[in-house]
Amino acid sequence: MKLETILEHAAEIKGKVVAVAAAEDEEVIEAIALAVERNLASFQLYGNEQEIRALLAQRDLDRHESIKVFQANTKERAAELAVKAVSSLDADVLMKGNIATSIILKAVLNKDFGLRTGNVLSHVAVFEIPDVDRFTIVTDAGININPDLQEKVQIINNAVKVAKAIGINLPKVAPLAAVEVVNPVMQATLDGAILSQMQARGQIKDCIVDGPLALDNAVSLDAAQHKGITSDVAGKADILLVPTIEVGNVLYKSLIYFAKAKVGAVIAGAKAPIVLTSRADSAESKLYSLALAVCSASSR
Repeated sequence: MKLETILEHAAEIKGKVVAVAAAEDEEVIEAIALAVERNLASFQLYGNEQEIRALLAQRDLDRHESIKVFQANTKERAAELAVKAVSSLDADVLMKGNIATSIILKAVLNKDFGLRTGNVLSHVAVFEIPDVDRFTIVTDAGININPDLQEKVQIINNAVKVAKAIGINLPKVAPLAAVEVVNPVMQATLDGAILSQMQARGQIKDCIVDGPLALDNAVSLDAAQHKGITSDVAGKADILLVPTIEVGNVLYKSLIYFAKAKVGAVIAGAKAPIVLTSRADSAESKLYSLALAVCSASSR
């Protein structure tokens, strides 16, 4: 599967609006330019109006009908205005611009105008990996540090919703651990086994969960067969549930820098999808993330 298919699907979804907090950033504006070229969405840009318009003008977009610019004197005010646009349904997706993650998340979690639902927020990354014929979804590599069992249930639920938004109707979920057998001193193996039973008993819906699984057994049929593991998930996992943020971070960056994978990612679990990309992410990655968010917004 190619991330290009997500771009194509997002372009078929009409009328979505993205609110960008602190849009005065070259890579963000480049991603917006690419998105406008692909007719992915309309944009409301909040921040330093003079800087934003200068960046837009460099791409002949300062008068584009799909882009509106709003002055915000501080980063905090830009985050507040962008979040309020989404919470009031004037926009469908929230995007982080040239602003600290802590500032935008503070606005997202504001009790008066934020996007809280009572559920855990989690990072869901969709990878296109060379020579792999399916998407690989990694969660959570960016928000939850050391999630407990109940938080992992919500992280799975968030990832399943994103998977369904891109056409994976019954995703296969592998709770990852260092080994594929239950070891009482390894919490990830205990959680993996419990999550599997919870899904089997209908406590986790719309997916198939089997674990614990080591990474090789989750993604390689040959590895799973070599170890005598037979299940609906082993060797065919769509969603890799990592046990901690360190594992997720290393896996995420290994796929990008060693495997040369492409990625789009969103924060799920809020009232609307959030594009919370890093300054190190390319404009192409931001574009894929925007497309993923548009698809996720359409399936809410």
